[in-house]
Amino acid sequence: MKLFKVTLVITLLIGASSCVSTQYSPARKYAPKDLQEDFVLLRHILESKHPALYWYTSQDSMNAYFDHYYHSIQDSMTEPQFAWQVLAPLTSKIRCGHTSVSFSKRYVKWVKDKKFPSFPLFAKVWNDTLAVIGNLDKNDSIFKRGTLITAINGVPNKELIAHIFNYLPQDGYASNVNYIRLSNNLPYYHRNIYGLSKKYEVDYIDSLGREAHAELKLFEPVKDSTKKEKAPIKKEKVKKQKKQPRENQYRNFKIDSSKQYALLTVNTFAKGRLRSFFRTSFKTLQEQNIPNLVIDLRSNGGGRIGLSTLLSKYVSRLPFRVSDSVYSPVKCLHPFTRYISGKMINNIEMFFISKKHADGKYHLGYLERKMYQPKSNNHFNGKVFIITGGLTFSAAALFCNDLKGQPGITLVGEETGGGWYGNNGILIPDITLPHTGLRVRIPLYKLIQYQHNLVPQRGIGIMPDIYIPPDYEALLHAKDKKMEIIRQLILKKE
Repeated sequence: MKLFKVTLVITLLIGASSCVSTQYSPARKYAPKDLQEDFVLLRHILESKHPALYWYTSQDSMNAYFDHYYHSIQDSMTEPQFAWQVLAPLTSKIRCGHTSVSFSKRYVKWVKDKKFPSFPLFAKVWNDTLAVIGNLDKNDSIFKRGTLITAINGVPNKELIAHIFNYLPQDGYASNVNYIRLSNNLPYYHRNIYGLSKKYEVDYIDSLGREAHAELKLFEPVKDSTKKEKAPIKKEKVKKQKKQPRENQYRNFKIDSSKQYALLTVNTFAKGRLRSFFRTSFKTLQEQNIPNLVIDLRSNGGGRIGLSTLLSKYVSRLPFRVSDSVYSPVKCLHPFTRYISGKMINNIEMFFISKKHADGKYHLGYLERKMYQPKSNNHFNGKVFIITGGLTFSAAALFCNDLKGQPGITLVGEETGGGWYGNNGILIPDITLPHTGLRVRIPLYKLIQYQHNLVPQRGIGIMPDIYIPPDYEALLHAKDKKMEIIRQLILKKE
């Protein structure tokens, strides 16, 4: 009987918890006291565990930011309000691309597949330029691909971009990653940072090159209340399409019809069975005697250092190290372990992989000492072109630093989003705030790049050897200008 009662209580608790999760509402407001407790906890964790809290922002300035945003919590807030109005602008001041805010798991589950009202235009963003690349209003005859926007609701482009950047993380002053973020989803950032307007006043340049003005309606998704029944499909008429390997979204390898170069696209160093992919690709390069290799890292946000190092070994002409220095200010997450993902696993790993040095920091001696040798089997000895951009980040930036300046290797494109002098990472768990459930990523180690004494210490990304900026004409015709120029360089040399 006693066992039955205990089982009944547990069942009721599980049922209650599942009921709460299904009834999650983003409109729920949290009391200022709860928000302040979440904020204070986050501050304590960042101040005690973050390896580079004062790298680009002085301690006095960071303290002032902490105080400012704490005192800005004067009233109740929803989870999105607390995230965007307080935590996002606070964490952006750290200037660490791996310290960022994300919504609670409950919110992520609730928001899945939902569409929201928003500013209707997508735009490619660079410098102070906004060029339309998409329009949610299919009936709009003005804002076609390539239309240049000059202001939204009276806010000029330069001011608008600078304001939004105050809410987004980046490594030091390598802001190129945030131009890509805006280019990918301007409506999302405009909605969350500026709020919604029933109508948008948009200044633009018309087809004759004149300044013009238009009024756009707020885009509101139409709810489809009528579900049309689909006609049954006869099995014999359905042609089976050959499925592309799932890994192709992470990486791809293709030899150009000219046989003068191959394109190796690597969009991440975290997935895609990369070890076998690299082995097969470089074996093919050698068997077919391909003289040039293009490695496209424009969409590579990083991943495992071991995999980026492996790719470096296939093309590097010289021995190299991953870093000159890697350390954490602490050896464990205590007393905040329960708030950080990975919990005891991270504590155990930190304990075994790091050792305290004379400077009081806990160093990863292996990464500081290990000198990697180029591969002897299937090593590529031809010319290498590496395409970089704002999303070339973290482990992808380490790869670029390993190879930049080596003979026969050329970086082409734009400044990387990952810091040239160094960045933070290795272990990057989430802090989960107990009241709101909001999550904040925190890197546990600071990494100074290999041969950092040869690198500018201005907080910039890795600069390409051949700079190819965004091109308006290429955007109009949806062409890949960077790849076109590389192809011309290769074929003209041949």
